[in-house]
Amino acid sequence: MLGEGIFVDSQDAIRGRGEAMRGGGDALRGRGKVVAALMLAMALAALDATIVSTAVPQIVGDLGGFSVFSWLFSGYLLAVTVSLPVYGKLSDTFGRKPVLIAGSILFLVGSVLCASAWNMGALIAFRIVQGLGGGALQGTVQTLAADLYPLEQRPKIQAKLSTVWAVAAVAGPAIGGLIASYADWRWIFLINLPVGAVALWLIVRHLHEPARAAAPRPNIDWAGALAVFACGGVLLTALVQGGVAWPWLSAPSLALFGTGAVLVAVVVAIERRAKEPIIPGWVWRRRTIAAVNLALGALGLLMVAPTVFLPTYAQSVLQLAPVAAGFVLSVMTLSWPVSAALSQHVYRRIGFRDTAVVGISAAGLILLAFPLLPYPGTAWQPALIMLLLGAALGLFQLPLIVGVQSTVGWAERGTATASVLFCRQIGQTLGAALFGAVANGVLAARLGGAGSLDSVARSLDDPGSVADPERLRRAVDAAVDAVYVGAGCAAGLALLALLFVAPRRFPVLQEKQLESQREQLSPTQQAD
Repeated sequence: MLGEGIFVDSQDAIRGRGEAMRGGGDALRGRGKVVAALMLAMALAALDATIVSTAVPQIVGDLGGFSVFSWLFSGYLLAVTVSLPVYGKLSDTFGRKPVLIAGSILFLVGSVLCASAWNMGALIAFRIVQGLGGGALQGTVQTLAADLYPLEQRPKIQAKLSTVWAVAAVAGPAIGGLIASYADWRWIFLINLPVGAVALWLIVRHLHEPARAAAPRPNIDWAGALAVFACGGVLLTALVQGGVAWPWLSAPSLALFGTGAVLVAVVVAIERRAKEPIIPGWVWRRRTIAAVNLALGALGLLMVAPTVFLPTYAQSVLQLAPVAAGFVLSVMTLSWPVSAALSQHVYRRIGFRDTAVVGISAAGLILLAFPLLPYPGTAWQPALIMLLLGAALGLFQLPLIVGVQSTVGWAERGTATASVLFCRQIGQTLGAALFGAVANGVLAARLGGAGSLDSVARSLDDPGSVADPERLRRAVDAAVDAVYVGAGCAAGLALLALLFVAPRRFPVLQEKQLESQREQLSPTQQAD
């Protein structure tokens, strides 16, 4: 038995339940197979967020639909984001294993459907199906990692998952490009099947949650779930498409934001009356979780600067090839997991909050240093910035996730984990819209009314179409500098949330408290 109420398929694990419950047991052999499954599932969820990007020309050439192809990314992101809180609550109600199995199956079914798509509309719809499965993979994997490991061992597993996520997300475009170049683009989705099947088999075979006593049918807030889906979908559509498909102050944008505001009120009304709400009020009433929600929302916001705008900067300003531009960004994945793994030695001395404060303070200064880079500069300069940024954010994100998971018991951990991940996703979506508007504004001021990110993308595809390349390079440099200043301000917002909302010491539950909570759980929630 590992963590709280989780068995793996190992006699050694079962015999070692006492030590594991006290947090002092050795790493158990059966746990490794479950961890392997979690890492495979995490890799799939991260890979499919980016793998399509470099195959768009082949997909559009085969299916058409150039005007709506951006929904291949937006649809997946929307589905993952709005489903996170729903899966978090379901995993607390029914257990992690059934939710992870259902999500894996849905993800694989979506992959098969994507590979069989006959036009762009069908492919977008099937990407949404795939994203609904991906939401279960992303949230439940993080929750299970906390269930499997006692507090002192959680940084190690979370660092591994962070590494898998970062490597898969960065490698996605390269893998997609290779497949599109040497095989049919449909294999981008079909390669998920063997990997997902292995992960699914390992979960079914080796992860065992204890049987629970018979109980009345649990109260599932289906009305709240539908309202959350509708509200999230409308608001995220407004953010993703605003300034791209239509102007921000146009009728479609105003209609979507107005509808979203009404749906927010509907969600609040439904959740207040629900017996078991999908988004319970305590995720915002508890200072620790509320502060981490805000801080990770700001993290999602600031991460748009390196992940979205740095590749454009590297290609347009530094004149690097796409592969070299990807390397400038990927160095962040070298320092982030190392820093995350080492963060436990820091937060054991000074606490979760203060460790995160150190990390986000350093990150803010590093982001604000980006505009100080010389023009046009060389590749090692932004690469060094990314290396330092990864180290700083490793000290920031992991202590907050581990800290939140350690302040709640088994029956609330899925909801708490989903809440902070949901806020991070919302921040990322908001950041893409906000910083896209900032960059377009700077480009328009420097290049005239025709200046936009779309015109920059066209110039990268066809350099000969640019009348004044040097003017364009300087405009892109100024636009990205402005985005990094905005990202530095987002880091400041995260710092304020930690200093003025979070308690100085997170109220970590000790083993005796966890045992007491388990004894008070209803039969449908009892972990053991």
